[in-house]
Amino acid sequence: MRGLVALAGLSLGVSIAAAAPLAVAQEFPSRPITLIHGFAAGGTADAISRILAQPMGEILKQPIVVEQRPGAGGNNASRAVATAAPDGYTIGLPTGGHAVSAGLYKSLPFHPVDSFEMVSTIVYYAFAVAAKPDFPANDMKGLIAYAKANPGKLDYGSAGVGSTHHLTGELLASVAGIQWNHVPYRGEAAAFTGLLSGDLPIIIATAVTVAPQLKAGKLKALAVSSPTRFRDMPNVPTIAESALPGFDVRTWAGIFAPKGTPAPVVAKLNAAIQQSIARPEVKARLEEVVGGEVQGSTPEAMKKMVASEAARWTDVIKKANIPQQE
Repeated sequence: MRGLVALAGLSLGVSIAAAAPLAVAQEFPSRPITLIHGFAAGGTADAISRILAQPMGEILKQPIVVEQRPGAGGNNASRAVATAAPDGYTIGLPTGGHAVSAGLYKSLPFHPVDSFEMVSTIVYYAFAVAAKPDFPANDMKGLIAYAKANPGKLDYGSAGVGSTHHLTGELLASVAGIQWNHVPYRGEAAAFTGLLSGDLPIIIATAVTVAPQLKAGKLKALAVSSPTRFRDMPNVPTIAESALPGFDVRTWAGIFAPKGTPAPVVAKLNAAIQQSIARPEVKARLEEVVGGEVQGSTPEAMKKMVASEAARWTDVIKKANIPQQE
């Protein structure tokens, strides 16, 4: 009899434990959710966060509060998410630089993949190789030929050491077999100033920021880094089609939560994201901000993508002998 009672108790305990995550998901969310990103107010990450927060809040019936934690290339925000309670009430918006951090920093207070529950990707967007108007080359083949004829004499600017812009340039050099010099600036706007003032001949910048300068005749765009052409610069070929088949570099943004967040909660957040980005007005606003493609995913697909990107950029950093940051 005692054995039957013990067995019944054990069975009840197992049933309660199994039901607990479901109960959490059914109750979630019962209060506001904080969405943290690692960049300044008014920037691209901030805009993506705010565009997404409104429809997600409507779907989940709780406000999504956007919070900036700028600094360390987004790592301050990632650390805040990694150390938050794993209950779904603190989520983060990582960007392409999150995967770069795996190889760029000597040590991190989190693991770029294993310290998080990935929820979904949101957008992918491309870079462009832009040149001053009087640069001798008009396309990527011409740039590569010029660089090979002048090894170590060609400079290119980026948003800073270890930025995805910078690493795109290093990957391009490796694949094309050229030697050029990286000139880091404090952000993309400063790199544009350097190009437009004639301080350097080439920059690598997001395609959406290059497009208006191209339209104004202030620079020429040689190619974009995505596998397809950028809709706002339809006459500018991709690097892959014009010079280096298979070349594909895009930055991205997504949503993650702290490691240990219950799977039903992650699923509920994922569903809210998919419903949000399926709204035509939300999709249009996101694409306008980044000049890219809105693309959601499963948590598993996002985890695989971030792990692949981390491995890719770690390899680029090592091959380019880029010093690791403290």
